[in-house]
Amino acid sequence: MALTATDPIKMIFAIILPPLGVFLEVGLKRHFWINIILTLLGFIPGIIHAFYVILKY
Repeated sequence: MALTATDPIKMIFAIILPPLGVFLEVGLKRHFWINIILTLLGFIPGIIHAFYVILKY
């Protein structure tokens, strides 16, 4: 999917707080909850998943 004007802002939030970047992209759906679990297990997996969601959706 093409990048939108808000994607850089979401990526910044994804680095600072990954679930926030995912929430801004998809809301309170399955990917948000997956990202919370990944962030709790390790910060880097949460960031990687957040970038995946932002760039894919």
